[in-house]
Amino acid sequence: MSLIHATAIIDPKAEIADGVEIGPYAVVGPNVKIGKNTKIGAHTVVEGCTTIGIDNKIGHFASVGGAPQDMKYRDEPTQLIIGDRNVIREFTTLHTGTTQDAGFTKIGNDNWIMAYVHIAHDCVVGNNTIFSNNAQIAGHVHVGDWAILGGMSGVHQFVRIGEHSMIGGASKLVQDLPPYVIASGAVAEPHGLNAEGLKRRGFTPESIAALRQVYKLLYKQNLSFEEAKKAIDELATEKQSSEPDTAQKIRLFHEFIAASQRGIAR
Repeated sequence: MSLIHATAIIDPKAEIADGVEIGPYAVVGPNVKIGKNTKIGAHTVVEGCTTIGIDNKIGHFASVGGAPQDMKYRDEPTQLIIGDRNVIREFTTLHTGTTQDAGFTKIGNDNWIMAYVHIAHDCVVGNNTIFSNNAQIAGHVHVGDWAILGGMSGVHQFVRIGEHSMIGGASKLVQDLPPYVIASGAVAEPHGLNAEGLKRRGFTPESIAALRQVYKLLYKQNLSFEEAKKAIDELATEKQSSEPDTAQKIRLFHEFIAASQRGIAR
């Protein structure tokens, strides 16, 4: 049996690999590449300059590769790049990039993207993230590996979300969220370390204890931002010889906050 339903509309210029399944009434445009064993649900539209890797599962009525919702966009051939083994559920919208940024939107591997999620133009999503139902991220947002976005959460444009962090449901994030931190609220504020998530991902007790110390330096010691950055850098140096893996994790935190343009959620 054909893996492409008879009612699907596939442009002859599209590149469809072996084992791809395309459901009823789906539409695939001419500049689309779909990797092996990816499944496209019924009524889903895949358009634009879109590249999809292997073993992805895309639900029905999704909009993949649509033009960016940016009034400056003038039909430039920007891209959407999706990696491997992602689950992208029904009614999700994923847009291509703009020339105001790098020209692409990129989603990594092994992400779990639930129904009604919106990932806007020029976003970069890492690996192993979870976007709960109706999570929405505006343009130019960067999401680190293993981050979790709660249902109905919203993220302002140009915000960065650090690795292993977590945003609570129905929260609004308007500034950068450092790695390893939990935040929630009408305007999201930090509420501690994502310790349980770190345990599940194999972080040692020593690393978690050190990251708790990092959290306290930034949020609990009444230090200025510059004082906190210096103290965190000194802690990484202190841990370098005895706990190099922990030192690396601290330095990731330090580098993230030091590079912030929008300011840190505090």
